[in-house]
Amino acid sequence: MLTRLSNYFLKTLREEPADAEVASHKLLVRAGYIRRQAPGVFAWLPLGLRVKAKIEQIVREEMHAAGAHEVHFPGLLPRDPYETTNRWEEYGPDLFRLQDRHGADYLLGPTHEEMFTLMVKDIVSSYKDLPLSLYQIQDKYRDEARPRAGLLRGREFTMKDAYSFDISDEGLDASYQKQRDAYERIFKRLGLDYVIVKADAGAMGGSRSEEFLLPIAIGEDTFVRSAGGFVANVEAFVTVAPEAQSIEGQPEALVYDSPNTPTIDSLVAHTNAVLPREDGREWVAADTLKNVVLAVTPINGEREIVVVGMPGDRDADMKRAEVAFGGAEVEPATAEDFKKHPGLVKGYIGPGSKGAAVLGENGSTGVRYLLDPRVVTGTAWVTGANEDEKHVAYLVAGRDFEADGIADIANVRAGDPAPDGSGPVELERGMEIGHVFQLGRKYAEALGLKVLDENGKLVTVTMGSYGIGVTRILAVLAELNHDDRGLVWPREIAPFDVHLVATGKDPVVFEIAETLAAKLEAAGVEVMFDDRPKVSPGVKFGDAELLGVPRVVVVGRDAAEGFAEVWDRAAGTKDRVAIADVPALFGA
Repeated sequence: MLTRLSNYFLKTLREEPADAEVASHKLLVRAGYIRRQAPGVFAWLPLGLRVKAKIEQIVREEMHAAGAHEVHFPGLLPRDPYETTNRWEEYGPDLFRLQDRHGADYLLGPTHEEMFTLMVKDIVSSYKDLPLSLYQIQDKYRDEARPRAGLLRGREFTMKDAYSFDISDEGLDASYQKQRDAYERIFKRLGLDYVIVKADAGAMGGSRSEEFLLPIAIGEDTFVRSAGGFVANVEAFVTVAPEAQSIEGQPEALVYDSPNTPTIDSLVAHTNAVLPREDGREWVAADTLKNVVLAVTPINGEREIVVVGMPGDRDADMKRAEVAFGGAEVEPATAEDFKKHPGLVKGYIGPGSKGAAVLGENGSTGVRYLLDPRVVTGTAWVTGANEDEKHVAYLVAGRDFEADGIADIANVRAGDPAPDGSGPVELERGMEIGHVFQLGRKYAEALGLKVLDENGKLVTVTMGSYGIGVTRILAVLAELNHDDRGLVWPREIAPFDVHLVATGKDPVVFEIAETLAAKLEAAGVEVMFDDRPKVSPGVKFGDAELLGVPRVVVVGRDAAEGFAEVWDRAAGTKDRVAIADVPALFGA
């Protein structure tokens, strides 16, 4: 049936929504694709649903090509499976928890590993039924502390999540590669210039983990890449440790007064003034050993204070710290934490000389001391002397102090060497659009997913997990495909193939446009027909540009002569074309 704007559920807005931060949010609301219901929660209008459905169709086609079967789980899920895998607590405040009238606990699904695992456990019993891949396209719920940027970071969003089930690690490798290949096909069909980066699995667990990132300025992730081809998320970046240096011939450690130098900048300036270097160069921040005091709280564990020593020209990256500490919550130590550890002399902390623990004025504080990978044996540092207003220079690692271990938590910078030896890295901003994991047997073991192998023995199934953010991709495509007048959708996911506009007051023009619309529709072309009789050409043209259908056909004052104007929004062209030739432009 022909879609007519005269009775279509659509209202465009001239003003931008007050809470919109990015172009996609502004345009999707103005063009009548979505409407805000609550922070991070949006209703979908007919135009938005058409684009969303086309993205989902591409995903379905490639999932089926990869051998996956579609299922659908509820969004309202029971507590017990998530309790069994410890994720009822692990998810923390991001999880929407609720109770029914009988007091039973439920959650709104943020992801469905447990439910897929239990479904397969219920149905599959033999290795003969494997390998198996299942997927769904479903709404997910996460209680984002600060939902932002419209659909890019919301509390409710649509996601495709797929799961593979294999009897062996070799089978998992094959299933993983099939899904990875399918993702590449999906993103290429959508015209997205993605990069695949090594990533941390986070709360999902598992071993191999890769993100598909779209390089984009508004991206919330930072990734690194080298000219030699290395690519990684900053959280997964591994710092290259320099070679150890000789301790022989190093100057003895020297404690000196350093009043009012609680910061690296003040320390460097003071040290250059009172303790000139023998080699003639000035002290710089990289010569200092900054000692960062962190509070680390593992899931269901006790808060622990640790100190991490790192070069003074670096800062701690909390996302990298969470990875380094196994997904624990990590934050800077508070004033209350320092009160509980009075031996830590704030602003003048340094490593202890009696083993690894940090030393305070009254002896060992008992606090674990970890080091940045760059602090190798033989490197000499200026750092705190563990006494108020005193520092120590020429403190040599391996001679004057040791550590309890390594903590690779410092920020990554442009120019840092790639861990694979492919050269220095550059930093870029990116938006995650897909993520693939090798989960292994974590969920299968927790939930008892076992099958009989070819020898009749029960073995635990190994799993993979593969996610694509459908609504995020829609927003990303809007972000990438617009101009100063409105959206310009790629043809494969545009809500309609053609936006046909009839202008003027002459009934003959509308009759000609009606005939053209019917012919296109009969040939399978999706037509949005602006047949509104009492709307000015200027308003119709403004809507045509705002709504973003990539090709617009205007039937107006030249219609009586047999001509229409055809706009190609992506190319920015407007051509006078014989009306008889218009259907051929759309393969009709």
